[in-house]
Amino acid sequence: MKTLPLAALALGVMAPFALSAEVPPAQPGGKLPGNPAIQLVKVADGLVDPVHVASPKDGTGRLFVCERHGIIRIVKDGKLLDKPFLDIRDKTISSFLEVGLYAIEFHPKFKENGIFYISYADLWFNSSTLVTQYKVSAKNPDRADLDSAKVVMQIDFPYPNHHGGKIAFGPDGYLYVGVGDGGWEGDVLDAGQDKSTLHGKMLRIDVENSTPDRAYSIPKDNPFLTPLQQMTLFGISEKQFSQIKPKARPEIWAYGLRNPWTFSFDRETGDLYIADVGQNHWEEINFQPAASKGGENYGWSFMGGSHTFPIEDEATNPRVGILPVAEYSHVDQGICVTGIGVYRGKKYPSLNGIYFVSDWGSGKIWGMKRDDADKWQMQELLDLDTPLRPTSGGEDEEGNLYITHATANYGGPVDPTVSERGALWKIVAADDVPKGASLAPLQKK
Repeated sequence: MKTLPLAALALGVMAPFALSAEVPPAQPGGKLPGNPAIQLVKVADGLVDPVHVASPKDGTGRLFVCERHGIIRIVKDGKLLDKPFLDIRDKTISSFLEVGLYAIEFHPKFKENGIFYISYADLWFNSSTLVTQYKVSAKNPDRADLDSAKVVMQIDFPYPNHHGGKIAFGPDGYLYVGVGDGGWEGDVLDAGQDKSTLHGKMLRIDVENSTPDRAYSIPKDNPFLTPLQQMTLFGISEKQFSQIKPKARPEIWAYGLRNPWTFSFDRETGDLYIADVGQNHWEEINFQPAASKGGENYGWSFMGGSHTFPIEDEATNPRVGILPVAEYSHVDQGICVTGIGVYRGKKYPSLNGIYFVSDWGSGKIWGMKRDDADKWQMQELLDLDTPLRPTSGGEDEEGNLYITHATANYGGPVDPTVSERGALWKIVAADDVPKGASLAPLQKK
C-alpha cells in the first residue's frame, strides 16, 4: 500500500485506497442485457447553445430548455414557443463555452407552489455561479415572474472553466449542486481534496428553510457537519476523531470531483450518477447508491478515472478514493463526458433501467447497466454519420429521456447567437420509431 504524501495529509485526506483488488471500471465494448437498440428523434431545433432540458412534472407535458446565453425556452404540445419563459441575458455571462445559464430545476411541489430554481454564471459578479429561486407568473404559466428572484447561493470562481453548474432535487427533497474544481487545469487550487472549499464537490442543501445568514440550511445528516463543541483528547474512538472536520464546509455531500457538469438521479431507485469531465486522458462516471450516507471521495486530483494524476508518474503516485463504475479514453472514445439519465418510461421496455451517457466531442452514446453477474457493462448504442454534440440530458414526466445538442465553439465565438443552432432530441427504441419522425443520420454500413 502506497503512503499518502504530506501534502495530502495536510489537506485532511481520509479516504479509502483504490487497491488492485477493487473491481475495475467498465469501459466501452461491453454488452448490455437484451442487446437494446436506440434511435434519436428530433423534438425541436433553432436553439442557441442549448445546455439543459427539464420537465416541471405538472401534467402539462412541457419541456423547458436552457439556452446558454440566458434564455429558457418552452416546448409545448411538440412545438417550440417563440416567447421565452425566462430571459436573463442582461445578467448572464456567456462569452466562454463553460459559463452561461447552466440549468433549471423545478420544486418537487411546483404544481402547487410555482417555484423553480436556476443556476447561471452571473455577469455582474465576475461569472460567480448564482443559484436563484423564481416563481412562475400568476398571470401566465408560460412566463416566469422576474420580480420574484431570490438568490439562494453564490459560488465565486477564480477562472472561467470547471464551474459545474447542474442542480437537481434528490429523492430526499434536498437540492444537490455540482461544483467544479475552480478552473485552469490540473486542480491548481487543490480543491478536489480540500473540504474547506465548495469547489470540486457535490453539495446538498435544504432550500425549504433559511438561516439568518443564508437563504438555505444544512441537512442535519450531511456528512461533514461538525457542530461547535468542547475539545476532547481522550475517551473517544479513532472513528469519532476521524469524523471531526471543523474546517469542512457543511454543504458538502461528496468530494474529489473535477467538473461534475452533469448528474442525475434514478427516479425508481434513488441512485445518483455523476458524469465527471476528465483532464487529458480519461472520462469517468461515478455511482452513488441511494443508501449512501454521503462523504464519498471520488479521487480528484489524485485520480482521473482509475488512473493516477499526473499519469506520467502512475507507477509511484498514491491511489486515493472510490473508483468510478465506468471510464473511457480520449484516444478513441471522446473528450468530454455528458450524462443523460436512466430510462424509466413505460413505452420502451427494452430500455428500462439503462443509464445513458454520451460524449460532447465524439457524439458517441453508450448505455450502462449491470448484467446478471452484477457487473457493469458499457455498450455503444448509436453510430451516427454526423456526430451530435450532447451538452446535457433530462427526462419528462413519463420517464422518457432527451438530449440537448450544441456545436458551440470551445473558447468562442464570444456571442453564442452567431453559433450554429442547436437542437433537442428524444431517445426512442429503434424498433418503435414514430412515423414521419426526423431522425439522426446513421452511418451507412
